[in-house]
Amino acid sequence: MPDYRALNADEIKQLQESGCTCEDWTQISVAPYFNPARISNSHFSGQVRLGAFEKSVLFFGGIQKPTGIYNARIHNCEIGDNVFIDQIRNYIANYKIAQDVIIENVDMLAVEGESSFGNGTEIVVLNEAGGREIPAFDQLSAHIAYFLALYRHRKKVIENLYRIIENYKKSISSTIGSVASGARLINCRVIKNVRIGTNTTIEGVNRLENGSINSSAKDPVYIGPGVIAEDFIVCSGSKISDGTLISKCFVGQGCELGKHYSAENSAFFANCAGFHGEACSIFAGPYTVTHHKSTLLIAGYFSFLNAGSGSNQSNHMYKLGPLHQGIVERGSKTTSDSYLLWPAKVGAFTVVMGRHYRNADTSDLPFSYLIESEDESILIPGVNLRSVGTVRDARKWPKRDRRKDSKKLDYINFNLLSPYTIQKMLNGIEILRDLMKASGENSEFFYYHNVKIKKGSLIRGINFYRIGIDKFLGNSLIKRLEKREFAGIKEIRDRLGPDTDMGTGKWVDVAGLIAPLKIVEKLLQDIENEKIDSIEKLDAAFRYVHENYYNYEWTWAIDILQKQLGKKIEQITVHDVIDMVNTWKESVITLDRMLADDAKKEFSTSACTGFGMDFGPGEQKADFENVRGTFAKDSFVREIENHIVKKTRLGDELVARLKKYCVDILEDSDKHV
Repeated sequence: MPDYRALNADEIKQLQESGCTCEDWTQISVAPYFNPARISNSHFSGQVRLGAFEKSVLFFGGIQKPTGIYNARIHNCEIGDNVFIDQIRNYIANYKIAQDVIIENVDMLAVEGESSFGNGTEIVVLNEAGGREIPAFDQLSAHIAYFLALYRHRKKVIENLYRIIENYKKSISSTIGSVASGARLINCRVIKNVRIGTNTTIEGVNRLENGSINSSAKDPVYIGPGVIAEDFIVCSGSKISDGTLISKCFVGQGCELGKHYSAENSAFFANCAGFHGEACSIFAGPYTVTHHKSTLLIAGYFSFLNAGSGSNQSNHMYKLGPLHQGIVERGSKTTSDSYLLWPAKVGAFTVVMGRHYRNADTSDLPFSYLIESEDESILIPGVNLRSVGTVRDARKWPKRDRRKDSKKLDYINFNLLSPYTIQKMLNGIEILRDLMKASGENSEFFYYHNVKIKKGSLIRGINFYRIGIDKFLGNSLIKRLEKREFAGIKEIRDRLGPDTDMGTGKWVDVAGLIAPLKIVEKLLQDIENEKIDSIEKLDAAFRYVHENYYNYEWTWAIDILQKQLGKKIEQITVHDVIDMVNTWKESVITLDRMLADDAKKEFSTSACTGFGMDFGPGEQKADFENVRGTFAKDSFVREIENHIVKKTRLGDELVARLKKYCVDILEDSDKHV
């Protein structure tokens, strides 16, 4: 900031002639090039610093207005260069306002007492009765929140995370609020104890109280008409508008809440979207999306969720309070009018249809349909693997990442198939086989964790999972061997060896961050022993795990491949590798053909219903094709066909390369290659 100086007598006189008053003019200091002509009809009190006002600002409709202070009451503020302030109906008090800020037609902007601006607010997620609180703060990530909410049994971890957050809270607490450069506050009512970041736009809000808006120059925040927010933190790139009500909420990067959405005691992480409906005590992991008026998300953990209209859950079957919770693992969908009774756990990439009154746990049977029939919950295992919608979702998520900030809080793995989902398929095969063995092959129905599985669905589920497993393991193998030439089996075996011993065993999805449980356990231990004792170290640890995902993935994959072959790496032959590649190629083609068949349903005769208004079948088909196109020309169908060709060539190329460089030195068992 420039060296400030006191007002001279001529400047005070000019200000007074322009309708300005002050309790003590000696408390006013100004920038060297201060121009009193840019201030009128304003009252000053407390210590006030004023910058230089030399520019004009552009408003909607092409209107230009000179920077300065007009029709305002300013108390104990520092106001930077080229700020525009006009029509302040009550006052601005205890704020540091940076350069190039616009504040027009605002009732009140003030801080009272020491404030942490929403930092430290405890968000009561999952269990409405308490016990899984997340203390919100500016740099909260989905992964830190996951530890805080779901690892309460690790008391030392929770204590140390609370200490880290409390230290941060103390470091930013102040009796002075801030409005960062480039912010625009227009046509607002009351704003109390709110810290406002760079390039934030706030217009038409009713009330903002006790919060932080962490906007950035590259990824600004927008808070729009009718919003009421209290005890909140909003991160860069987010948009909240259209009468949305939030209380005790964390809104992560790239989120959108609007169209009268209502949320309390909820945490929304990267790229969530909520419109029309309601959220209460939810942990909304990345890409949790709800668009409909009648949809309620309550007391649940969600991630990559698409909630249909009328979806809701119940935690009210209780005698000791609303303490039940639910887990819906990544990638799931709920259809219109679906219902889940908590407690329940829904496996990854599951479609939930109908109303479910039993406490199901399908976490080891992913990619399933959970449907209702005659008040029973029917599970169709693995069938969602062949759904074109599942693949479409997985491909669209990276494209719909709205975050533009150079510093991303959440580390997100978008992979549809990963050790996390494949281990569940392996478990699923074992579960389904055990069910058949225990109940007998003549049984037509099998029961597992309060769901009913038909025999045909069970058999097909095992097949679906086998295809998914073969595809993933083949993907990992080919990625490991691609673009390399080998002089012999030893070089192949050397390449098949893992780069790290970390990765075997169980994997977990830490709210978007997919990682081996052993790595997560090590991270928790580092928090417990205070080796990780700051937000920066926490972020660095999560980033390191995310960046090394594919190293860990290969360690896991080669371990599974060895178990399936019944051989160690040093025993694997070229013939084994070629067999695995051919199995992979078959699984890719089979699954892609299933996807194409599923896509074809979108172009069936029944799909044409409602087309060809007022005309016959010929016009109906023509109308449909002009609106929706044809199956043969559909971009996704062509993509599937190209994928089959591409992957076939990739597999054939690797097999040819293995034969070419290894034929002269194959072991006896490989001489037929």
